[in-house]
Amino acid sequence: MNRLPPVTRTLLLINVAVFVLQFVSGDRLIGPFALWPFASPQFPGAPSFEVWQVVTYGFLHGSLTHLLFNMLALYMFGGEIERLLGARHYLIYYMVCVIGAAVAQLVVLGGMNRPPVPTVGASGGVFGLLLAFGMAFPQRRVMLLFPPIPMPAWLFVTLYGLLELYLGVTGSGQGVAHFAHLGGMAAGYGLLVHWMRQARQRP
Repeated sequence: MNRLPPVTRTLLLINVAVFVLQFVSGDRLIGPFALWPFASPQFPGAPSFEVWQVVTYGFLHGSLTHLLFNMLALYMFGGEIERLLGARHYLIYYMVCVIGAAVAQLVVLGGMNRPPVPTVGASGGVFGLLLAFGMAFPQRRVMLLFPPIPMPAWLFVTLYGLLELYLGVTGSGQGVAHFAHLGGMAAGYGLLVHWMRQARQRP
């Protein structure tokens, strides 16, 4: 843990601490701090969207497994991207991905006529990190967990993105915010392209 750069280490610690607080409080944090769709008169009394939720939802998790998978990805890819971008730009990038994922999820939830459900998890930021890793280190070998097949990072990220798109469009994998994952990747890509253009324009 001490070998991780500071922002990645802090993000890991905050996510774990918040999960412990969730466990201790009996999930009382879900109502005010998870990401909820905009209020609908069809469902009076249900929790509704508040502006701070586009950030806070990214530090909540639905289960220990959910937390472990996201923190494993943050541990594996976050440090590399932080060293590449620097602490300030890395934090900006991560939070833009989290917020971009929230916006995508709100758009999707807004088109669904069903009781509101909360969205939680760091996956939007994590998928943004996956995208950045694939762009920065396209030939770096990445090992899948299931099945354990090594492949170049660019292929891993491309296949993962296509899988998320397929699952989102077909409605497969219920209970997973596939379009939020794609929103995190899209927001990250947009920010990276913007920074690259800025860098090229500097004298």
